[in-house]
Amino acid sequence: MSSTFNPDKQHTLAAEAAISGTGLHTGILVDMVLKPANAGFGIQFQRIDMPNKPVIKADCDLVTDTSRGTTLQVGDAKVSTVEHLLAALVGMGIDNILIELNGPEIPIIDGSSEPFIELIEQTGIVEQDAAKSWYSIDENIYHYDDEKRVEMVALPSIDYQITTLIDFNSPVLGTQHAALKNMKDFKAEIAPCRTFCFLHELEMLIDHNLIKGGDINNAIVVVDKPVTEEEMKRLAKAFKREKMEIKSEGYLNNLELRFPNEPARHKLLDIVGDLALIGYPIKARIIANRPGHSSNVAFAKKIKQYIKKNKHVKDVPVYDPNTPPVYPLEHIEKTLPHRYPFLLVDKIIELSDKHIVGIKNVTFNEWFFQGHFPGNPVMPGVLQIEALAQTGGILCINAMGQGTYDTYFLKIDNCKFKAMVRPGDTMILKMELISPIRRGICEMKGTVYVGGKVATEGDLIAQVVKRGS
Repeated sequence: MSSTFNPDKQHTLAAEAAISGTGLHTGILVDMVLKPANAGFGIQFQRIDMPNKPVIKADCDLVTDTSRGTTLQVGDAKVSTVEHLLAALVGMGIDNILIELNGPEIPIIDGSSEPFIELIEQTGIVEQDAAKSWYSIDENIYHYDDEKRVEMVALPSIDYQITTLIDFNSPVLGTQHAALKNMKDFKAEIAPCRTFCFLHELEMLIDHNLIKGGDINNAIVVVDKPVTEEEMKRLAKAFKREKMEIKSEGYLNNLELRFPNEPARHKLLDIVGDLALIGYPIKARIIANRPGHSSNVAFAKKIKQYIKKNKHVKDVPVYDPNTPPVYPLEHIEKTLPHRYPFLLVDKIIELSDKHIVGIKNVTFNEWFFQGHFPGNPVMPGVLQIEALAQTGGILCINAMGQGTYDTYFLKIDNCKFKAMVRPGDTMILKMELISPIRRGICEMKGTVYVGGKVATEGDLIAQVVKRGS
């Protein structure tokens, strides 16, 4: 991260970036393209080699396997070994990105996050005109796994900090710990650290044909028990090498360690990647004793549940006029075709892939008050629905990617007008997707809040149409 990097803004890539490599476990050569995405898009994977090109969000609730890395799955579509790439994205402050793959596994490259960091740096990072909403942990959140002797805790902190302790009861590794006090140090201190395994695990994986993409250069292999000549020959054959040797330090003929505690630092790298699946950027101090992918994901789910419970998602959105908007009026004008007197959203204060919150300040100068109950100015209910629709239009258009789009009403259901909206009121316009957008059809629940209470609500269905089609 550069000194000018603003951590309170959202970021994406400056352009598309491509990298190819073999998956560690599948052995399949995969082409991966990182594509810039709009603010609020988040991190999403797309399997472009499958029918309908399914999209998989980076979300701990979609994890289906943690046995040899972290696997996300929706239906038949899987993406495995996502953690090293996710760690690189968090480490470089990338919030919004679409990752296209033509195979089931992220390329392992050298077993660290460094190749992905280099790719991001070569491509460049762009600050987006949208605030980044950090979530601060306000109380201690614990996760224990007595069987694996795992202890993890998230403590309140003004920064995102991580301390990792590992103890494998191994004479080679011993007890190690690693710490990351500031994410700006991730690139230099953590990203280069490669994945590791023990020789006995490696032999089991070879026996079960589970590391088809394994290479001596993309993992540190720890040898902490005597090895026979026969075993060495078998390993040489598995890795298509003439000869294997064990360095005096107890590592299979590997390069020198990049840090004395490289394994502990790699475990920290895995935590950064797996906790990206919470889906919210957090400020907390994480202390993890003997972590692994299954514990990391279980911990991510606990933190996500805590945040959802404490966000009061169904309550009135909090509006602080002093907080910079996610989208100001200038951006809204670029997104929507509406102009005076029919642009009914002043700014966007919240935006994710599933919801949006907009603001409309109602004044006595509104054009419709001339003819709608003169002497008793009340904002027409249909225009409140229109204000909701425009807010929802920004959410839907934002999700469509490149191109210029318009949204058109298809249906309005369950409308209720519970309170009058008058001059001087601030309308908080909230739209939430009821179901994922399919073929441009958006189903949304809309709510207008005024003075902390629901004024209007309804279910809106619209279609997003590309301009000129």
